[in-house]
Amino acid sequence: MRYLPALLIGRLVRFAVRLVRPGGGSALPGLVVSKLAPGLVNKLLSSFPKGLVIITGTAGKSTTTKMAVAIARAHGLTVFTNPSTANIEQGFFSTLVKSGTLSGKYPADIAILEMDEGHAAALVRDVAPRFSVILNVFDDQLDRFIDPAIVREKLAAVAKRTTEKVILNADDQNCLLIAQEVEIEKDYFGIQSQVGTFAYSKTYLPEISNPTARNTVTKLSGREAVLETISGPVRIELPSRGSHFALDAVAAWTICEEILGSGFDSELAKRSLDTMPPVFSRGEIKVIDGEEVEFILIQNPISTQLNIDNLDTSPEQLMFAIGRDVHDPSWLWTVDYSKLDHVNMVSGFNFADAALMLSYNNIPIEVIEPDYFKAIEDFLALPQPKLGRKTVLYSADAMRRLRRYKGFTDPEDVQRV
Repeated sequence: MRYLPALLIGRLVRFAVRLVRPGGGSALPGLVVSKLAPGLVNKLLSSFPKGLVIITGTAGKSTTTKMAVAIARAHGLTVFTNPSTANIEQGFFSTLVKSGTLSGKYPADIAILEMDEGHAAALVRDVAPRFSVILNVFDDQLDRFIDPAIVREKLAAVAKRTTEKVILNADDQNCLLIAQEVEIEKDYFGIQSQVGTFAYSKTYLPEISNPTARNTVTKLSGREAVLETISGPVRIELPSRGSHFALDAVAAWTICEEILGSGFDSELAKRSLDTMPPVFSRGEIKVIDGEEVEFILIQNPISTQLNIDNLDTSPEQLMFAIGRDVHDPSWLWTVDYSKLDHVNMVSGFNFADAALMLSYNNIPIEVIEPDYFKAIEDFLALPQPKLGRKTVLYSADAMRRLRRYKGFTDPEDVQRV
């Protein structure tokens, strides 16, 4: 019971924060408990009978993790995970405060966690994962990672601490460089080039031949994808459209084959993916005042580009909101916005930078509104589109503020449409 006082304080902090800010309380309690009982999470993550699985990389962590958790749970495993996508260490403390016991335990068979690529290497120094999944290395925000090689080094540290097997992206040269540093068993997932290609970060080193992927995305039409797996072709329906979500699915499929071994049931895995809702704000659709609104999170150049490219058409009504989390708005200029023919509303803390960039790209803007909450109300009050639905492209800070403002406080309250 050594952790009882810290966890009680954490729960009281969570309760107090949620009184002041409904839906809040996901970060501060974890921060408090991490200071009072710093060894708690390491002990927890070392306690699961089937070990720890880490899913990390620049993009796709949240969706891949949710897919893998859904498949594992469908097979009867109890799973400790981070459903709010709180993917740094204090987020794991917060998850334990919310869902664990007051003795610092969480009754589960396995931990499947998405981990921020900048923090995972530090955590695995104390807790070695049984399996790790290295998704990709993309150019990220320069204020955070000066060079993609820094990300690759951090991901390599995770891979080298893995005890049983590392699952890597067969099409990313960065992942293949990481594979060369790993002595344990490795396996690969991939996507055929005619289905989707991605602008992975350049290594500026001699190219490595792509290995044969164990499982591959071979077809994609809308949300329907075909995976060529070791047990044969499987047709699945993705929770959101886009080749990047298909790649997340094949990564999740591959790691679950490893976790479950001979107990893996491809039909059960297929049903899990066919029915799984999207991760919140990753193509999430909410009904507001009887009208469907689609919310799409953009976090760096590659996620912005992929999400714009995978829009069915330029939305008839579009809001573009860039919040405080974008400390260096220069990366906004590296994206091709030609798919957009107009933006109805520009807002968020960095509204001026966003509006300047869109104007420079000759994209007409109807309204620039510095008051973010007024912008939300004015955008939602627009007449219902004749075609499609209202669409919001926003960064993480703008996403969190909108969700709190509109009362979307439960990250698990996401429906499949």
